[in-house]
Amino acid sequence: MKQITIEVLETEEELKEAFPIVQELRGHLDEQQFLALVQESQVKHQYQMLALYYKGKIAAVIGFKPMITLYYGRFVWICDLVTTTDERSKGFGDMLLSYVEDWAKERHYQAVALSSGLQRTDAHRFYEEKMGYDSVSYVFKKDL
Repeated sequence: MKQITIEVLETEEELKEAFPIVQELRGHLDEQQFLALVQESQVKHQYQMLALYYKGKIAAVIGFKPMITLYYGRFVWICDLVTTTDERSKGFGDMLLSYVEDWAKERHYQAVALSSGLQRTDAHRFYEEKMGYDSVSYVFKKDL
């Protein structure tokens, strides 16, 4: 058996298994909110969630969806990327992001994009220095 595998999470049981890892990034969500949002986004927006399994357990998760805008054209938006605290700095985020980049290339998307919280300086360094992403804009939000 391989030590590392990447799998699409499709069933509610698989999503529940990933929830504790996702909650490290999205601490404002409880399990029911998480499930409802993922399932709605899967139906309406082609959202996919992948898990990287290391030694039989989920160590990292990525969520993404294809999009089309006038700014980027056809691209893939990374909605969520998190490696559990105990498994960080092992290259798992790199593996998942590279997996999605390959997925996007195979389907003729022009770019992969994401946003990252201003306070997440380690993540910014990872995206820019390790993964070759450019910081191209600010993201603005207004709660309603």
